[in-house]
Amino acid sequence: MSENTCLEKQPLSQEMLEKMNAYWRAANYLSAGQLYLLDNPLLKEPLTMDQIKKKIVGHWGTVPGQNFVYVHCNRVIKRYDLDMILLSGPGHGGNFMIANTYLEGTYSEIYPNISQDEEGMKKMFKQFSFPCGVPSHCAPETPGSINEGGELGYSIAHAFGAVFDNPDLIATVVVGDGEAETGPLATSWQSNKFLNPITDGAVLPILNLNGYKISNPTIFSRIPHEEIESFFIGCGWEPIFVEGDDPMTMHKLMAEAMDYAIEKIKSIQENARKNNDPERPKWPMIVLRTPKGWTGPKVVDGQQIEGSFRAHQVPISMEKPEEHLKLLKEWLESYHPEELFDENGRLIPELAELAPKGNARLGANPHANGGLLLKDLRLPDFRTYGIDVDPGKTKAQDMIELGGYIRDIFTLNKESKNFRIFGPDESMSNRLYKVFEAENRDWNAELLPTDDCLARGGRIMDGMLSEHMCEGWLEGYLLTGRHGFFASYEAFIRVVDSMAAQHAKWLKVCNQLTWRRPIASLNFILTSNVWQQDHNGYTHQDPGFLDHIANKKADVVRMYLPPDTNCLLSCFDHCIKSKNYVNAIVASKHPSYQWLNMEQAVKHCTQGVGIWDWASNDGGEEPDIVMACCGDTPTLETMAAVTILRDELPELKIRVVNVVDLFKLESNHKHPHGLSDAEYNALFTTDKPVIFAFHGYPTLIHELTYRRDNQNMSVHGYQEEGTITTPFDMRVQNEIDRFNLVKDAIMHLPQLGNRGSYLIQKMNDKLVEHKQYIAEYGQDLEEVRDWQWHTAK
Repeated sequence: MSENTCLEKQPLSQEMLEKMNAYWRAANYLSAGQLYLLDNPLLKEPLTMDQIKKKIVGHWGTVPGQNFVYVHCNRVIKRYDLDMILLSGPGHGGNFMIANTYLEGTYSEIYPNISQDEEGMKKMFKQFSFPCGVPSHCAPETPGSINEGGELGYSIAHAFGAVFDNPDLIATVVVGDGEAETGPLATSWQSNKFLNPITDGAVLPILNLNGYKISNPTIFSRIPHEEIESFFIGCGWEPIFVEGDDPMTMHKLMAEAMDYAIEKIKSIQENARKNNDPERPKWPMIVLRTPKGWTGPKVVDGQQIEGSFRAHQVPISMEKPEEHLKLLKEWLESYHPEELFDENGRLIPELAELAPKGNARLGANPHANGGLLLKDLRLPDFRTYGIDVDPGKTKAQDMIELGGYIRDIFTLNKESKNFRIFGPDESMSNRLYKVFEAENRDWNAELLPTDDCLARGGRIMDGMLSEHMCEGWLEGYLLTGRHGFFASYEAFIRVVDSMAAQHAKWLKVCNQLTWRRPIASLNFILTSNVWQQDHNGYTHQDPGFLDHIANKKADVVRMYLPPDTNCLLSCFDHCIKSKNYVNAIVASKHPSYQWLNMEQAVKHCTQGVGIWDWASNDGGEEPDIVMACCGDTPTLETMAAVTILRDELPELKIRVVNVVDLFKLESNHKHPHGLSDAEYNALFTTDKPVIFAFHGYPTLIHELTYRRDNQNMSVHGYQEEGTITTPFDMRVQNEIDRFNLVKDAIMHLPQLGNRGSYLIQKMNDKLVEHKQYIAEYGQDLEEVRDWQWHTAK
């Protein structure tokens, strides 16, 4: 029997309830102390204003309820020998997690300077929400955390991601009732339709109804008990209600509720695993109704605090020193720290024994530091999935070919079960057809004989039409030491802009914490991109995710725009092996031109940018013009423009530069992938005109290159034009097409004189011809449809 299994399985004694209440008081005291105190941590001396922080910053309202949950998690971990993590969903209150990990010893093990004595307590109090200290959320700096509540709504999604393929793990989640009003959290209750009781762990949500947000009541707190119960039953949960404000009564009720929930979870899993029964059960969840700011000041300045929205942040502002200092002293002393900590400031032994030991502690569980558990994927050789290429003549569907490689990742890692695909109902649409040869979609709701590729325990997580949910699941999966990627339509990846940003921020901080071990990168594949709008239209056009990612910390983010299949395979292989990055890959899913054989693609992608000498004719000489491109469609149009220029103006010296790694354009002083000025000038010259065709918004290229020597650059990209139309007309409307590229090139070469003028007229004629043709026939010009690369005539 584990050292953590020391509580007899019988009704709780009054003595144990009193000990748990005392432990809770200790956590509440430490949480309140973090808000206010600079000195005198145990109140051994009279409290004075010089011992109080000059600026009181932080939150109290959710803290007592979360401390309450932590104490009860400790008890069931020991009683049932559980592998459990705790996620904090409320937007604020990180002082609760610091307080509890400090009490259990984890915090001091990681941060020895915050020792378990009076001096360490003083330092812990001072550092909280203080310059050069620690944040007020359950941030990466906080042991045991995988969910930072700075942005609300993702706690349950992260929890489910954590327990997929973790059959022995229970993820307990404190859900704030304000958080419960967000779209992602409201959707999260449906995640139980994707949990397999045989192969997955369990999520235990605890909705803490404390009644208020910042200044408004919460919806769940103002609807009848029956309505709340019906809501959760309707979502497939079995709600257990724990309601009240008397501490001892609430401890008894909560202990009974936790025992019931854990035993129900174990019963469900035992039945499923013994009888190979993956059918969806009714999982338990708890509705915990407590006052906001529970145990805090009741009234301050004549206004109610506990049980009102005024408890949300700091209950006592300290703006009236004499009056407020007295109230603060009374509040802190109400926890009786002298009964909880010994003379040296250490939690007394009879309370310390309530915490689990070793890795069973919530702050020390390896699943909350997923890099400790991370094992590399077994990967096939991506080169064997490459295709033979006749440049500019061969066509293929990049995502279909990538699907074969991903299919075999599933096959090679079938036993380890540490890889999944995530995306909102788009795996087929994004042409990942071949992965379905090895895996099915995960689905644990009703199955019909007519369903396609749905299965209990499938590993393709695209059964939920919610970008938030799929992203949250993936983040939870990665944060607990596994691998995966998120594939979505380019325009609608914007739904999770802020989630990607929050994860990038998480990783940025983790890179500064030696105890946080690296995790697998958050990989995005953006398909169904802006340049093919035969039947979708304006709503499906937005390449701005790249702009969003470009502004994140350079040591975390990467962006790749492979021009063809072999480059996509190389880029994906690189990204799926990487750690602690946010990688964005923009890929084509439609039949598109191929340019490089596998050997060339590996060299090109490894360098990230390069001259395509086989497409250029400036060998050994200064070019007259540089034709640059980034992305599959811009590459096609650039290559087509080059053929026109070389046919019409054979004496023109043209250099073709293709960019795969977008951050190569930025200075190496700003991004580790960036080119030095000398390297950049060797490619783009110092003064020759550069006509740059780019997949996204033109301003991004200007932002990345604005400090480069050569500012003689004209960028073509998406201009917010076009709706349902032909592929080539999308390019024409945004002036990224071959005819407009040729026109722009000539305008930057005044030495061409009349020869250039006549070619501009020819291009204008072609643009008119194009418009008339698509209006009559509904398809692009034959010369566009059938175009192929060729050397100069």
